[in-house]
Amino acid sequence: MFAFRIQNLFRTSLFLLAFLGPQRASAEFAVCNQTFDVVNVAVGQSEGGTFITRGWWTIGPNQCANVIKEVLSARYVYVFAQDVFGKEILQGATPMCIATSRFEIRGETNCLSRGHLTASYLEVDTLKTERWTLFLKAPQ
Repeated sequence: MFAFRIQNLFRTSLFLLAFLGPQRASAEFAVCNQTFDVVNVAVGQSEGGTFITRGWWTIGPNQCANVIKEVLSARYVYVFAQDVFGKEILQGATPMCIATSRFEIRGETNCLSRGHLTASYLEVDTLKTERWTLFLKAPQ
């Protein structure tokens, strides 16, 4: 009886492996917060020749968030991060748009005239990889 159960368990396992097949790891851009404060993160990237910025992801201390879940299509991803008091965490130089609440904004210019705010995003070179993790560090 015991051998019969083991054999059925083995067959079930083989069936599940064959049915599910090898799973490809999802590609993503993750941001990990290694500061002592909660941070709010926005990201920007070129999609089809247009820059799109999206936000906000709230990330607690020693937590990570997958801010881009699909395959990275652009080599450069732009990141803006601030703590809950509004202090910028990253020293960026690329001006792009943000909003005060959750947003998705097409285009990176004329932010103020379109009713948005302008922020300095950090350019992150992902080296054309499918997966990248950016670690936010506490200021020294």
